[in-house]
Amino acid sequence: MTTKIVTRRPSGNWTGNEIDRMFERFFGEMMPAETRPSGSVWSPSVDVKEDEQQFTVLVELPGLKSSEIEVQVENNVLFISGERRMEEKKEGENWHFVERSYGSFSRSFRLPKNVDSEAVKASYTDGMLSISIPKAEEARPRKVEIS
Repeated sequence: MTTKIVTRRPSGNWTGNEIDRMFERFFGEMMPAETRPSGSVWSPSVDVKEDEQQFTVLVELPGLKSSEIEVQVENNVLFISGERRMEEKKEGENWHFVERSYGSFSRSFRLPKNVDSEAVKASYTDGMLSISIPKAEEARPRKVEIS
C-alpha cells in the first residue's frame, strides 16, 4: 500500500493531489459517518521537528490505544498506520451530530540518509504519538578543539 505525502502550504501553490484531498475532506464530511468510505477522510495531523541530535515526529491520535497504532521503518521510510473505529450504537441511543472522523489511516515519510533507522523509538501518551529518530553519529555536529 502506498501513501501520498501531502504538504500543507499556506500560500496558493496547490498540487492536484492536495486539491483532490480538499474535495474528499469537504464532501466526505457532509456524508453521514456510517456511509463514509472507510479510511478516505481521516488523516492524523503530523509535526516534524529537528535538533542537533535527532528528528522528532509528533502525531495526534486522540482516542486510540497504543495497540491500535503501528510504526515501522523499512528502507529508510517511516510508516505510521492504524484505525479509529466508530463507537457502537446502542439500543435507545440517538446520535444527533457526528463530526469525528473514523477509519484506517496510513502515513509514510522518507527519512534522510543521515539517520540511524535501527535506533528509532516511539512513545504514546495522552493521544500523542512521539517518534524519535536519532541522527547517525557522523551526521551530528561535533566541536573541534583548537590546539
